Amino acid sequence: MLIILKQGMSKKQVEALWKKLRSGRRLRKVKAVPDIRQFCGVIKLKEDPLTIQKRMRDEWR
Repeated sequence: MLIILKQGMSKKQVEALWKKLRSGRRLRKVKAVPDIRQFCGVIKLKEDPLTIQKRMRDEWR
């Protein structure tokens, strides 16, 4: 199952997606589902992600 978390989503929307994820048939067989909510808002970037990506791709040249 693919769940997309978009920037600016409300807490209710994230909780609804989390509930949907936990209720999936395949995941019931798994004993421990990781708590992805701990990663919400963790990364604080000082520059644009596209700029970082371009710089990393150009490093090998």
